Amino acid sequence: MSAPTLAPTRRHRRAIGERSPWFHVLMVPFTLLWVAPMVFVLAVSLRPFSDIVARGLSALPTTLSWEGFETALTTGGIGGALRNSAIVTVVAVVLSLFLASLAAYALSRFRIPGRTVILLLMLAGNLLPPQILLIPVAKITEALGIYDSLFALIIVQVGFGLGFYTFVLHGFMRALPNEVFEAARIDGAGPVRIYALIVLPLARPSLAALTALATTWIFNDLIWAMTVLRTEDNFPITAALLNLQGGFVSQWNVVAAGAVIAAIPTAVVFFIFQKQFVSGLLVGANK
Repeated sequence: MSAPTLAPTRRHRRAIGERSPWFHVLMVPFTLLWVAPMVFVLAVSLRPFSDIVARGLSALPTTLSWEGFETALTTGGIGGALRNSAIVTVVAVVLSLFLASLAAYALSRFRIPGRTVILLLMLAGNLLPPQILLIPVAKITEALGIYDSLFALIIVQVGFGLGFYTFVLHGFMRALPNEVFEAARIDGAGPVRIYALIVLPLARPSLAALTALATTWIFNDLIWAMTVLRTEDNFPITAALLNLQGGFVSQWNVVAAGAVIAAIPTAVVFFIFQKQFVSGLLVGANK
């Protein structure tokens, strides 16, 4: 009697997610089309302005220079704008996820009257087109005396993201097994201790996924920055890029360098949270 073969069949390989070689062959041109604009912008940012004037924008670079990056960070104001974006993003993400985790924990684990209505109302705020809220938000920030400040931008980002983050975390926390909470209560743990020592560690994949999403959304936001800010010194990176395009309209290496600088932080955050981001999405799908 021959020994059973351990090699997976073709159908089994496809069942466990192995792609056909033809799939990768077909994806090569699409990958090149997606990468080509980024490579072009990076190449332009590393070319000196004199080379662009002499040989044209589409020519291959003969020499590399940090001239565009130095101009963008100093004269172009990208350095200060990058600092503003970092402050707004870090504070808004931490505050949003902290409040959303508290709200999701309360709505999923306590008998709150009308909790479903509360959750739907929080989510409904994200369904409104932001264009119809621009003037009301600007007027409210002026009435509160916080207009044209980073604090106003942080409050707006937290307010408009809180409903979605709560909705996502609520679905995850509601699916946690009740036995874990019952065992914690038997051991004498209160609601705060259960939240800190049980709920937050178990919700880490979802929190990591939301951290990557929230960082991308807040850091790349332009509409709310232009709504509640007026002074250029308070502008985040997205608004500063508009000024950079107007001030250096013919110096494409400076504009391209500003775009590269603006793209680096979100790319770094995604690669740091890549594993947690994918696992968090899979957990939500399995639930």
